[in-house]
Amino acid sequence: MASGFCDNCSRLLKEFAARLRRFWGELELKVREVFRAIVRCTCFTPERRTARDLSSLYLIYDDETQLLSEEGLQALSRLSASQNADLQMAAAMYYLHISHQLKSSLPCAFMEPVMALLLSGDQDVQKTISLALVNLLVKNNVCKELMIEMGMLVPILELFKSGDPTAQCHSCACVAMLASSESNTDSLLMDGIIPLLALAKSYDPKIQQNATWALLHLTHSDWSARILCQAGAIPVLVLLLQSSDSEVQFYSCTALCNIAALQEHHQKLLSIGGHYLSKSLLTLMSSPVQKNSAQACRCLQTLSKNVLIHEQLMELNCVLPLKALLKTATPVWIDSALTLLSTLTAHPSNKDILVSEGFLEEISQLLHHPRSSCVTIEHSCKIIVDLCGSCMGEQAVMDSLCLSGLLWALLSPFLSDATLLYLTSCLHHLMSYNQLRRKISIAVTPEHICRLVELSAQTRSSQLSYNCASIIGKFEMIEGLIQLLRPHFKTMSKYLLLFLKNKDVKFQQLGMATIAILKKDGDFSSLLSDSELEVEIWNVHLQTEETRQLLEMIQPSSPSSVNP
Repeated sequence: MASGFCDNCSRLLKEFAARLRRFWGELELKVREVFRAIVRCTCFTPERRTARDLSSLYLIYDDETQLLSEEGLQALSRLSASQNADLQMAAAMYYLHISHQLKSSLPCAFMEPVMALLLSGDQDVQKTISLALVNLLVKNNVCKELMIEMGMLVPILELFKSGDPTAQCHSCACVAMLASSESNTDSLLMDGIIPLLALAKSYDPKIQQNATWALLHLTHSDWSARILCQAGAIPVLVLLLQSSDSEVQFYSCTALCNIAALQEHHQKLLSIGGHYLSKSLLTLMSSPVQKNSAQACRCLQTLSKNVLIHEQLMELNCVLPLKALLKTATPVWIDSALTLLSTLTAHPSNKDILVSEGFLEEISQLLHHPRSSCVTIEHSCKIIVDLCGSCMGEQAVMDSLCLSGLLWALLSPFLSDATLLYLTSCLHHLMSYNQLRRKISIAVTPEHICRLVELSAQTRSSQLSYNCASIIGKFEMIEGLIQLLRPHFKTMSKYLLLFLKNKDVKFQQLGMATIAILKKDGDFSSLLSDSELEVEIWNVHLQTEETRQLLEMIQPSSPSSVNP
């Protein structure tokens, strides 16, 4: 049965299970002491004999078939129904042992005694059986829907009110995992939100952690997130960003990120006085725990669809935490920072500030990194194009290593066509600036020319082909560059022929413009003479002339006379 968890939630569940296992040594010791006492007992009541037989099964067998036998089920049923707390504890311990040994699903019949133990009047019994349930839920050994149908949620939620930190911790963990099943959300929202919000404010870190984890699971669906917000979850989650526990910070930040995905919640999120949410997230971005820092950045990026957050971020100086994230060694965290930065650079009022803060230098360092991801390159290209449009942008790009970084990235054999499209679009845009065109024309090497010609000749992506051919066509044809192009004249003739035959006028125009430039070189002029390419040039010329004559016959009115 698939868990339905994302990779992040699966990791969190595994971490939680690992913590619980640390307590197993102490519990196992207690189990053995209990069963030894039961075995030595001289009582001969049926219940005592059942406990003795059950303890024998526990101590002798670890095999699932033996542990889940009909005999064991009958013994568990009798002990869980007993009014004796010691005998109930024996049954609860047996379930705890099962929860560590079981590799398959727990049979439905074995769930009946569990309900009786949850309703026990002894808190130690409740704590033990709830821990067993946590283990079984973590390993997906029990049906979550069945637990809800049997009414187990009620006694689990009652444990919230017990005042015992361990009981609250176990019950929160159960609720968190039950909340991962969408079919259970209704029941949880009906009875569980207010107690969870109260426990999230607990001074006990473990209780706070599990309550926040449960709230996080309730933000995974849009509907339950709305109910949470109506119940007042946003101020609680925002306050938890300041928690001293890094896991609580992560869970609350992730929950807020999920809530922020719905723009309808932005007003509530941003209306907390004094830019409190923005300040808290920026503070968290500076956290030494980098997953928290990256998650805070991701949350701000989600919120950045609202223009108010841009003003707040620039006012609160988001530069330092962003730069710190860009310098990390983890691509996912770098990409998170770049996503936020690319959103900020899209707004004209931010561009000059971000250029003056030296972000183009940071971007150039990322482009030169040999293991830059496709996402990193794509965001970097967008940021460079955005910032180049500012007053100081062209000179800042000239002074930085961005151009050499882009050319370095162009040679990577691992880039997807989508990333190459971003990269070549960026270079094509930069070639429209005189200084930058001159610098690129001088900086290109035989390898760059070979790559651009190769991509111009490919047929899988017409836009990529156009970008690369256009970059070549915009080069300043100094002698050194002509020499680099000469070995590729034949290949270039082939793709230029395809351009001239293309029905799209922009390809025809690019082909003609490139031929006009190259024809000045004697080698290309000789290659062109009496070739298929030359024939096609005449065909395009005739078509153009015919179009011109037809237009003269139509003699359209001037635009000014049509639209006075």
